[in-house]
Amino acid sequence: MANQNLISLEHDESIDAAATRLCISRREFLQLCAAMATTLGLPQGADAAVAEAVATKKRPSVIWLHFQECTGCTESILRAEHPTLENLILDVISLDYHETLFAAAGHQVEAARKQAMKDHKGEYILVVEGAIPTKDGGVYCKIGGKTAIELLHECAADAAAVIAIGSCSSWGGMPSTGPNPTGASSVGQVLKKPVVTIPGCPPNPYNFLSTVVHLLTFGKLPAVDHLGRPKFAYSTLIHENCERRAHFDAGRFAMEFGDEGHRKGHCLYKLGCKGPETYANCSVIMFGDAGAGTWPVACGHPCIGCTEQGVGFEKPIHAMAKMKNIEPSVFLPRIVEEKGVGATLGSAAVLAAVAGAAAGAGAMVAKNLGLSHQAEELERAKKEGQKASESTEV
Repeated sequence: MANQNLISLEHDESIDAAATRLCISRREFLQLCAAMATTLGLPQGADAAVAEAVATKKRPSVIWLHFQECTGCTESILRAEHPTLENLILDVISLDYHETLFAAAGHQVEAARKQAMKDHKGEYILVVEGAIPTKDGGVYCKIGGKTAIELLHECAADAAAVIAIGSCSSWGGMPSTGPNPTGASSVGQVLKKPVVTIPGCPPNPYNFLSTVVHLLTFGKLPAVDHLGRPKFAYSTLIHENCERRAHFDAGRFAMEFGDEGHRKGHCLYKLGCKGPETYANCSVIMFGDAGAGTWPVACGHPCIGCTEQGVGFEKPIHAMAKMKNIEPSVFLPRIVEEKGVGATLGSAAVLAAVAGAAAGAGAMVAKNLGLSHQAEELERAKKEGQKASESTEV
């Protein structure tokens, strides 16, 4: 890193120029870079490197493909603020191909994609939104006369990095749920190689932005887990930082939508919240900068586990989550208690023996108490007799 702290950038004109281009103040720009460095879990001094990279380095070319999806990932990115993502797209990265955001269409769009791939061969970032249909040769999704499979292989061949954004491209998402008539598959499955995945339906836009900024700053992608997810965003369970966690620990649960516990903001675990088995930073980084209470659990709806393959869109919303790392107290009541089936002969005999022993012990105690009382009475009578005798003698 060229600079070790933000103070060293105090008189750097490139920082002021970058802030002006992003339509924010210099302070807000530095705060943004510091926040991204913190989000990425980078060491002290990395905020200055991030600021310097965003302000001075060449914008990376980005080619963004759309396949089987609802465009929700793109919509989520367009709704980020401070600064707005349209400024970031136009200033931090060079978005050279994006079917949804392009004003042009048809042959002009395809020509722009091919030109960007040629001009930035081996340097551009390929972002894929949506699952890729593989059944029947991939005929269920074609763009410009080419199947999604053909386009993906063509664009990934000379890409510096491939990022799968959203659950659909990361692991198949909703299109891949049974019976999966189109053979919807993930980017990694089709390319047969690891890719960076940013799952979510939709994912937080800042997870994508931070991944790109890490590449821009350090020339490499951030560390990922075994599923290709950046560790800075997907290494902690949602449950661990949920604002309803205290209610979980105290055994306070909403049992039905709209009941007293639900209205009071109690834990949604028994309504099927998948936070205890879902790795993501939803409870830490809010969507769209709308403030606290803007993510599903805070709004009163259980997490559906959209970032987890095998959970989101596969596990019923009402089904109880499988606890990971954290176990509820054994004293907390279960959502369904087992009915009694009566005592067996063996258990009845044991109970009778215990009860008999207890009764016998009680009788002995009562007997001993009786003897003790009787002895006390005799001792008192004896003392009274001695006093009477002494009086007579006097």
